[in-house]
Amino acid sequence: MEQNFYLSLLLLFVSFITLSLFFLFYRHRSNFTGPNLPPGKVGYPMIGESFEFFSTGWKGHPEKFIFDRMSKYSSEVFKTSLLGQPAAVFCGAAGNKFLFSNENKLVTAWWPDSVNKVFPSSLQTSSKEEAKKMRKMLPNFLKPEALQRYIGIMDTIAQRHFKSGWENRDEVLVFPLSKKYTFWLACRLFLSLEDPNHIARFDDPFKLLASGIISMPIDLPGTPFNRAIKASNFIRKELVLIIKQRKIDLAEGKASPTQDILSHMLLTCDENGTYMNELDIADKILGLLIGGHDTASASCTFIVKYLAELPHIYDGVYKEQMEIAKSKAPGELLNWDDIQKMKYSWNVACEVLRLAPPLQGAFREVINEFIFNGFSIPKGWKLYWSANSTHKSAQYFPEPEKFDPSRFEGSGPAPYTFVPFGGGPRMCPGKEYARLEILVFMHNLVKRFKWEKVLPDEKIIVDPMPMPAKDLPIKLFPHKA
Repeated sequence: MEQNFYLSLLLLFVSFITLSLFFLFYRHRSNFTGPNLPPGKVGYPMIGESFEFFSTGWKGHPEKFIFDRMSKYSSEVFKTSLLGQPAAVFCGAAGNKFLFSNENKLVTAWWPDSVNKVFPSSLQTSSKEEAKKMRKMLPNFLKPEALQRYIGIMDTIAQRHFKSGWENRDEVLVFPLSKKYTFWLACRLFLSLEDPNHIARFDDPFKLLASGIISMPIDLPGTPFNRAIKASNFIRKELVLIIKQRKIDLAEGKASPTQDILSHMLLTCDENGTYMNELDIADKILGLLIGGHDTASASCTFIVKYLAELPHIYDGVYKEQMEIAKSKAPGELLNWDDIQKMKYSWNVACEVLRLAPPLQGAFREVINEFIFNGFSIPKGWKLYWSANSTHKSAQYFPEPEKFDPSRFEGSGPAPYTFVPFGGGPRMCPGKEYARLEILVFMHNLVKRFKWEKVLPDEKIIVDPMPMPAKDLPIKLFPHKA
């Protein structure tokens, strides 16, 4: 009798699991039913093709996921399932143009749930709504005419950075040093924070945060996602302390209302006369610090990599930068006119951004069903555009694996083919800021050193941005005075 009871329980359990799996598969497949959907593969419930999507990046070939499916299904658009969502991947210049031109008409920005959990807004609004507010606030600080006055500050910080982290060393690790440089700049220009010891408190938390923002949202101890949430909470608490002190300094006249973005946020009210609270400002500053240093640090790192591998490219950058250096009086800082002379250096940086785009792509959500390239894209589907679908395509860039800065001479690449900063209304508002910090870095680097890679075949991984697997160790050879 007892044996029959346990057998019945076992059969009931197996039946429950079988029905649950059937329901999951049925529900998953039903998300991809409809007339005239793009071709593609949808993978398993919940997981979809997320593992393949991430793993090609971990192996150093993020474009493989895209190009394999472009070849098999469609060179313009294919369906898949990413991060638990039915999705269509748009490819090529036509796909980029369509998405960038239909922002807030047919599509709108979308972030995975992991982003909202890592960046929980104190106002309980979505990352999307907070990003809209930031885009209204940032132009005053990030337009070229406003950034001109920051160039001297950038040069000063770069000089201090190279003196403390690079000079009098035979060998350095480039990736962590690049992160320190761009983070130091962001802290100084957004928060007027200069104390290296104070800034260093953020180093490890920001590493954890960056590696867990776009990850499988598994909130268990030890997972990248869990570590990112903890790091985000730590940084937010630190920022609130800085904000409280700034409020005191503003009240006592020790801080200027126009000195940085933090002062502006504290003193600006919305259309209803309401000022942002401390946690809300901390949320926004946190997002700015991530965007303001992570992508540029990857670009600076890969500039060092390619200049080590290509001596003739290094020589061109060195010649341009030394002409600028020799035109300066002792102690004179870089200015806007100097930046405008760095045309070849910026072409080199653009070619690095083409081959190793820090922003691999971005998500959108369909707000109104539409037809693209003859296929129906349902409302609610998620869309993904990939920089690599054009950057590494021979159709747009002949010999795409070849490093060739001349691609950016004259009118440069065709529209919608070079998209390291996105495009349309959602083009990265920090594009010009990134250009300045990258060029200031290049100037201070090449006028001090030549270098060579310690690991000639060091692997590159993408998680979620490209990075050298061993932090790019190099041997330094200082120029003789």
